[in-house]
Amino acid sequence: MTEKRFTQDHEWVELSGDTATIGISNFAQDQLGDIVSIEFPEINSKFKQKDAMAIVDSVKASSDIYCPMDGTIIEVNENLEDHPELINKSPYSEGWMLKLKVSNISQFENLMTQQQYEKFVGEAKG
Repeated sequence: MTEKRFTQDHEWVELSGDTATIGISNFAQDQLGDIVSIEFPEINSKFKQKDAMAIVDSVKASSDIYCPMDGTIIEVNENLEDHPELINKSPYSEGWMLKLKVSNISQFENLMTQQQYEKFVGEAKG
């Protein structure tokens, strides 16, 4: 099974070789409410860790999606353009957002594990 890591901004990352699949956590989609659209970056756009790279619009707010690792966008989940609700229904599988060719693999190790993230979210909820 591929390990997921998490950011403090509630993105998740799954790494396979030098390709990172990225989405938002179940906690994040729950906080946003019903997602109505997503604005993707261009394919081949380069981002540094923590750069805003996409925008998710929900009934409550617009939220930036931040790049969890340095890299280049190689794919976006086009299903989300017609079905953004997949992010709400299935944030860890069908609702993935984009794929990044990672230029600094070591950054993955600095992201939170599932356990660390659950503790982080638990503390955030108070």
